[in-house]
Amino acid sequence: MESFIHIYLKLFFIMTPFFLVSTFLSLTQDYESGKRLKTALKATLAISVSGLALYLFGKYIFQLFGITIDAFRIGAGTVLFLSSLKMAGGGGKPVDAGNDDDDIAVVPLAIPVAIGPGTIGVLLVMGVGVQSTQELLLSCSALVAATLTLGFLLVISSGIKRVLGRRGLNVLSRLTGLFVASMAAQMIFTGIKNFMF
Repeated sequence: MESFIHIYLKLFFIMTPFFLVSTFLSLTQDYESGKRLKTALKATLAISVSGLALYLFGKYIFQLFGITIDAFRIGAGTVLFLSSLKMAGGGGKPVDAGNDDDDIAVVPLAIPVAIGPGTIGVLLVMGVGVQSTQELLLSCSALVAATLTLGFLLVISSGIKRVLGRRGLNVLSRLTGLFVASMAAQMIFTGIKNFMF
């Protein structure tokens, strides 16, 4: 069984924290501080709820559609790998906020920036692989902790921007992309290995 720290770090990085902060800053640049804080808290809640729902109920999606876990590992790993290449190459661009009256906390911040196709795939694969109640509680608590860390980063995002600057955030985003690419490759290789042997 994986340790809490290992699960926490995996979940934290697949939710693309620095790209999320960069997008948040772009979409909330005209917000007053109170509205920015409220948006950060709502986005954190939305990420938590959607992440836990996917993790806890993903196995029923597999059963409903008759998808094997290894087929999904390969598919989700491929999507995650393509997303990570975009991030590592600096191709991830902030999402358009649409109307000023739109609530950006759920869409696009929670979904698809934090909980994108690759993250969804990882959460579904992790949820299906749960063997015990202890493992379930450990993973759920790691997911909540990772989400709260994301929320904290959003709350202090103005300070992060002052310290790192836009260029520093871009560098961290690219490093996150490389880390996520290696996780995606591992998912694909595990799926292929289980299919063949």
